Amino acid sequence: MAYTTIDKGSSYFNGLEYTGTNTSTAYNNGLDMSTNGGLVWLKVRNSTGDHGLFDSVRGTTKRLRSNTTDVEDTLSGLTSFNSTGFTLGTAYNDTPYTFMSWSWIAGGTGVSNTSGSITSTVSANTTAGFSIVSFTATSGVSSIGHGLGVAPKMIILKTRSQSAGWITGLSVNGWDKYLTLNSTSGNTTDDRMFSPSAGTDPTSTLFWSDQAAIGSAGTMIAYCFAEIKGYSKFGSYTGNGSTDGPFIYTGFKPAFVMVKVTDITNSWFILDNKRLGYNPTELFLNPNSTSAESGSSGAYVDFTSNGFKWRTTSNAFNGSSNNYIYAAFAENPFVSSTQIPTTAR
Repeated sequence: MAYTTIDKGSSYFNGLEYTGTNTSTAYNNGLDMSTNGGLVWLKVRNSTGDHGLFDSVRGTTKRLRSNTTDVEDTLSGLTSFNSTGFTLGTAYNDTPYTFMSWSWIAGGTGVSNTSGSITSTVSANTTAGFSIVSFTATSGVSSIGHGLGVAPKMIILKTRSQSAGWITGLSVNGWDKYLTLNSTSGNTTDDRMFSPSAGTDPTSTLFWSDQAAIGSAGTMIAYCFAEIKGYSKFGSYTGNGSTDGPFIYTGFKPAFVMVKVTDITNSWFILDNKRLGYNPTELFLNPNSTSAESGSSGAYVDFTSNGFKWRTTSNAFNGSSNNYIYAAFAENPFVSSTQIPTTAR
């Protein structure tokens, strides 16, 4: 059996640095987003500004912001999904600024899914383990079809029509707890978000949520991720407070790592293989903040051929005895389907 079914991570996820033009511009991230649709996450690097998340289920120009509880709005950000990426209007494309985008392909604009007690609209890419799920919350506990075919490892849930936080659950964290993507808070224990009804964890077809916990009934969006060997990994680790920090085995060379400490207050952090592009990787953006890109003269992390290793004592990444969760996506698998190993950078 092959080590992985995905030999090139950038066929399903890719990051792109670009410089704003202040006019409608098509950007090439190497992904066929016209056919597949998906999720595009944008952030200005060299200035403060909101994060912008656009997806093919909600439709072009419909923005959500990971750093705020605000409702969905409409602006001239992402105006089309293209065969080689996406087109931006003037928003997230102004001069003289530089930007970062992270994109995941899904399964088009979505189809009806009647697996749960609520009918959802689902755009799923089962090969890459990613689905976008739109539904309208109703009173009480509901089950929602996610279309992945396997149980998700991470779900990010946001109401579109009400002011509320970005509820983020991971199986490694326990579905009876959640983190909030727009907040620096650590874990909150509340099984109503993803495991109500006497602990019904997400399955290969469904996840559950209690409307009383997520806010008033209204339109919702969920980004669901399954783990694909050699392409994606959702895990946890314990920090050691040393510049010779823990090595996290993923089974691939990372292209994207998002990390959050769960037992103390601190930001979320995103590091990737595009900014800098060499070790140690020390430039990060914070999903919960409008802050510009930051870095340090001290080392943060090395991206290796099969994982990542921390080189910092910072509580944000590697505090002594602190607990962390992470989500990682691949540049290349450690070993391809033809048994060829990848190289370090």
